[in-house]
Amino acid sequence: MKKYLFIISWILSLIIAIIFTFENPNQIEVIKNYFNKDKAIYINPEQGEVQRQPGNSFIVQFSKVLSFSEKTSFIIYDEENLNFNVASIEVYTQDGYLLKNTNSKKINLPKNFTREKNGGIKNIFVHDGNKFALISSKNNECFYVSIVSLNNAKELLKTKCLPEKYIDFNGVGSSSIHHENKIYISIGAPEQRSSKIAQLAQDDNSMFGKIIEIDKNDLDQALLKNDSNLNVKIFTKGHRNPQGLTRIEDHFFSVEHGPRGGDELNKIIKNKNYGWPKVSYGTKYFYDTEERIYEVNHEKNQFMEPIFALVPSVGISAVNKCPLILKNYYKKPCLLALSLYGNSLRPGKSLIIYLLNEQMNQVHSVEKIFLRDYLKLRHFVTNSKNELYEDKEGSIYISADNLGIYKISFVDFTN
Repeated sequence: MKKYLFIISWILSLIIAIIFTFENPNQIEVIKNYFNKDKAIYINPEQGEVQRQPGNSFIVQFSKVLSFSEKTSFIIYDEENLNFNVASIEVYTQDGYLLKNTNSKKINLPKNFTREKNGGIKNIFVHDGNKFALISSKNNECFYVSIVSLNNAKELLKTKCLPEKYIDFNGVGSSSIHHENKIYISIGAPEQRSSKIAQLAQDDNSMFGKIIEIDKNDLDQALLKNDSNLNVKIFTKGHRNPQGLTRIEDHFFSVEHGPRGGDELNKIIKNKNYGWPKVSYGTKYFYDTEERIYEVNHEKNQFMEPIFALVPSVGISAVNKCPLILKNYYKKPCLLALSLYGNSLRPGKSLIIYLLNEQMNQVHSVEKIFLRDYLKLRHFVTNSKNELYEDKEGSIYISADNLGIYKISFVDFTN
């Protein structure tokens, strides 16, 4: 009898646990984060098998050089030596670790740092040797985003609380560029299924859905005063989920995820509005109760048109200038992007080459080169200013989610 009572009690406990975790999914994240807070991370240099994939005019050759199981938030390689040394890479992970030379170190972050709702470190940027992070944060039931100094874990900037609980911090995206005496940082609108959060992209009193401008002198002053009121300006607005940001000379470019299609390449121009959530080449998700389509014509609605939109989407993730070997081959302005999952209609896990006109306001050609089904491509290895690193052979290096760092080479060009 006792045996049957025990089995019944166990089954009832299991049912209650399932119901509780279904209705409170964040509690599972809290429990997982508690047990993982001091986890060991294994980093191993690796000479992976060299694989090849054809492009239109060359072969892409790729192999793993560093193995780890994390998702990256930024990867720094500041050595000027063109002989690539895997021990010199600094890998910052989304869950709050610095990986370097086969060692892992927990990053000094404020107590409000949270990994709930797909949160974590969303970007690292560097100024004058000081490192800063854009992170997801939580204070009681207030979810927000903050910029923190990694010197002392001080919050230098805090956004307002997000207005609803339907949050997906993957939507913060984020990247940064340095130009003259300014740093530009993208901050997405991290909606899960919230029209209120999406609308923040059009709200001039919110930092969400914006590319913001930080004067380096203001950043110096905030550090000196240990101040939490860093002065920032809205550079552009109307962005959904800007994942990548780069520049060619004085020309700025961003890539961002669209909804159910409509991944965008945008030319970023000061004070312009890029339309989210009013317009998009994507389609509304099933939880939207209104009609399923967005207004498509950006220009007619007084918004900036993307210079290219991918429909269906590929899960675009990062963008940078093309390496010299591609630029010299094409003899045109050239951007290189990475992609994550994609979908059954248009697989991701690809390199995407955009060839631009000389004014860099039109796309003349797009080439998508699929690598492997298991490679969800996240970040380029760059210097501390997010400028692409190239070794002496002209090879570049990229991260793939939960796998590590891969060397990418472009070889066997068509004459």
